[in-house]
Amino acid sequence: MESSGVFPETAAHPRRHLRGFLSLDLCKELEFIHRSCATSGYRTGVLSTTLAHLSATGCSHLLLPFVKVREQLKEAVEEAFDCQFELFVEFTGLISWCKGASIGWHSDDNKPYLKQRDFSAVCYLNDQGKDFKGGTLRFQDGEPSSIAPVAGDVAIYTADYRNVHCVDEIIEGERLTLTLWFTRDSASDEDPKLLNFLSQALERNREGPFYPLPASDNMYLFTYNGSSFDLRCARACQLGYTFYSSACSEKIPEDSFEMLSKPLFIGREDEVFEKEFVSSMHALQVMQFYHWKASKAAKVRGTKGQAEQEFISRKHSYTQLVLSCDKELAESVLQCNCHVEMENLFSWDDFALAIENWERYTTEMRRKLSAFMPSWLSYQSIYYIDDPSELNECEK
Repeated sequence: MESSGVFPETAAHPRRHLRGFLSLDLCKELEFIHRSCATSGYRTGVLSTTLAHLSATGCSHLLLPFVKVREQLKEAVEEAFDCQFELFVEFTGLISWCKGASIGWHSDDNKPYLKQRDFSAVCYLNDQGKDFKGGTLRFQDGEPSSIAPVAGDVAIYTADYRNVHCVDEIIEGERLTLTLWFTRDSASDEDPKLLNFLSQALERNREGPFYPLPASDNMYLFTYNGSSFDLRCARACQLGYTFYSSACSEKIPEDSFEMLSKPLFIGREDEVFEKEFVSSMHALQVMQFYHWKASKAAKVRGTKGQAEQEFISRKHSYTQLVLSCDKELAESVLQCNCHVEMENLFSWDDFALAIENWERYTTEMRRKLSAFMPSWLSYQSIYYIDDPSELNECEK
C-alpha cells in the first residue's frame, strides 16, 4: 500500500491518499452487496446501503465483509493523524453517486447534527474512466488538491473546516464508495446501536431460511428530473432479466409493484428459470451474486463442457410483470456495460450453480455471525475475530 501526503492532525489541511488500501476482491464483494441491497439515498442521485438497513432486511450476515476493513481504516486514521485518543466508528455505509449527482464546497461536519464527526474515510470501489465519468474529489486548499477515484484507493481527512471539499458531477455511470466517519465521542459510536439491530434480527430469524426481506416500495423509488424508476426492476434489467409470475394475468393487480414482494420467477429473452424466488430481493441477490462470480463460473464450465438445462421453460407458461418503470431513464442514469458482459458469459447452468453457491455463502456467513455475536455483545463492539480458538470460545 502506497500513501502520499503525511500530515499530523495539527497540520493546516490534514489528509492522506492511501493507494491500494482495499483489495480488488473486497471491492467486488462490497459492490455485490450494494447492487443487491441499495435503496434511494439521502440526496438526489444517490443510493445507499447502511449496516442498519442490512440488519433490518434479513441481510445481517452481509455485515461481515465490512468488519475487518472498518478496523483497518480506524487504525490507519489514528496512525496517520497521530491521534492521542481512541476513535469510534460513527457511520459505515456503501454510497453510490449516479448520473447528475454532485456536491458543492462543504466540510463533513457542516451541520449541527454532524458536529460529532472528526475524521472521514472515502474508499473507492470502482474506477473513474472505466466505470463512470466525472466524480473527482477536490479540496479547496492544500495537497493533494484532488483525488481521481481508483478502485482500492482511500482518501482520509479531518471532517472540519480544514478540509472543505466538493465532488464533481457524475457525467455517466455510477461512482461507488465505502464511506466511514470516525468520532472521538463514545456516545456516537454506531456499534451498540448496530448490535441491538443484529440481536433483534437474529432472534426473529433464528432457524432460517435466510432470505432477504424487501423494504417498503418507496425506498426503491429513484427520482430523476421529475421522472422515476424502481431500483429492483432497473438492476434486473441492467443484467438482462425480467420478472414473471406464475399467476394468470387476471389475478395480478394493476399495481404490479406489490408483486415484487411476493414469490416470483425470472427470465431472459424467451426463457424462464423454473425456480421460484421468495421475492424480487431474493432473485436480485442471486442475480448479482452470479454476475460477481460469472467469469469464474464460465472458466469452470469451459473445462467441464455444457450440462443439461433442467430448469428452463418457455415464457408462455408465465405472466410477465408489467411494471411502470422508465427503462430508458434507468439505463441512462445507471449506465454500465453489465448487460453486454452478461450476454457474452451467461449460462442457465452456471446460474443454477450460482444459486447453490449463494446459499452456501449465506449459510457460512450466518454461521460466523452467530459465532461472533456473544463476544461482540459482551464488549459492545463489532471487531474482527481471526483466531480459531477465540471463535471456538465464542461458540461455547
